[in-house]
Amino acid sequence: MSRASAMLGRVRRHLGPGALAFVLIAAVFGAVFTVVTPPFWGHDELTQFGRAYQVAHGGFEPQRITDSRGVAYGGQIPVSVDAMMNYAFKDYNRKPPEPAPLSAGRAQYNRLGDAPVSSATKEMWFTNTAAYSPVPYLPAAAGLRIAEATGLNVGQTVMLTRLAGLLAYLVLVGFGLRALRGYRVQWLAFTVSVLPIALFQAGTVTADTITNALAVLVSCLVVKGLFLNARLSRGEVVAALIATIALPLSKPTYVLLAMLVALIPARQYGFRRALRWIPWFFAILGAALFAAWMKIAAPTGDGMGLMRPRAQWYSVRTGDQLQFILGHPWQFTQIFYHSVWLRDQHWFTQFFGELGFSYVEVPALSVLACLLAFAVSAGIAERMSAAHPRTAIVALVVVASVAMIYVTLYMSFSPVGYYLVDGVQGRYFVPLAIVGLAVLLRWMPLRLSDSAGRTPARGPAVVIVVATIVALVAAVLKYHFMVWG
Repeated sequence: MSRASAMLGRVRRHLGPGALAFVLIAAVFGAVFTVVTPPFWGHDELTQFGRAYQVAHGGFEPQRITDSRGVAYGGQIPVSVDAMMNYAFKDYNRKPPEPAPLSAGRAQYNRLGDAPVSSATKEMWFTNTAAYSPVPYLPAAAGLRIAEATGLNVGQTVMLTRLAGLLAYLVLVGFGLRALRGYRVQWLAFTVSVLPIALFQAGTVTADTITNALAVLVSCLVVKGLFLNARLSRGEVVAALIATIALPLSKPTYVLLAMLVALIPARQYGFRRALRWIPWFFAILGAALFAAWMKIAAPTGDGMGLMRPRAQWYSVRTGDQLQFILGHPWQFTQIFYHSVWLRDQHWFTQFFGELGFSYVEVPALSVLACLLAFAVSAGIAERMSAAHPRTAIVALVVVASVAMIYVTLYMSFSPVGYYLVDGVQGRYFVPLAIVGLAVLLRWMPLRLSDSAGRTPARGPAVVIVVATIVALVAAVLKYHFMVWG
């Protein structure tokens, strides 16, 4: 056996096959998306980058800026970076007729990217991301500071900022999958973690990179400690407690998901007597910090209407929308019902991948390959052993979290009394997928087995990995074709 093979074997035993496959595949395809995606073409990447730059320079709280249109929040951005942003914004809004590529080409991006990052700055609007706490931007902020310290140009700065987020995604999700290395259910968590939309976001600058990573980490530990009734290691205990605080501060809609760590029995943490309340203390602390940040960020909601068409600039009023929901619950229920029928097919596709603000949907081959990976990984998973009352609580948390997504977007992005819940995207449901599927597996006894009645592991794992690679290759090829031609 060669030295390289022996080393790979040791790494595989240490990480587990699912975590190792994840690190390799996510690193490759995350980096590919980083390179293939034009600067600032990710989901809200313009404003996400602006907020990351603000955090990198100590701007932790939302900063009010002057805007003749109304309430606005933002911060400073280097003039040379702003020039690249302006070009990217115009480029992805050109929307040329088919079969022309969505982008005008690489020449202008290369020219603007070769410019040094200027010391002169200008004010930038990013009300939508000013509401986020600094937590999900810490990796991107670190990348920005390193770029500044090493004198990188604009293009290199954007690239390093993206790669810093990707590295954080690899570390956090890899740790979560490693916690499940002795169980076949690791492949279900793997399948969620390498969805095309997840790796696309991991390869661009967005708060969703860390949000998704923390959600996967929390979900893996909840599955291990609650659904598999297994003991957490010391490192896993620390990770669970920290993530309980960090996840609600990354995206408020997942505060309940983070609090699920309190449902893990105290014996699985190794806590006894008074120490058994430690997970509850951290869950309450996470909720309290979430509430405190929501109070700090609340004023930014008054400026969200500027993201809508000009005629609707002043129609998004959070307080009035809340009064509408509480005063007309039946009408809001009908609006939700109509939203499902009008948009459910888009949400379904977006769960697998609607890539960036070019709105490139992943091909049917990617969706089918992902569905195959889901079917096989769910079919070989262990039988879950969580108590039915606790399983029911997890199910209620998933339902409540979904409801929070709809209500939050209706209040913060939809005009008062609008006919549908606007702004919902399928990618928002990815962080809830692992625990949602764990609930189904607890209540669904069916599993795959071979002719001898045993549940296979190696063969299905190969199928899952191959299906994942097929899905990602197809997604990258379509994205490249649609954007660059």
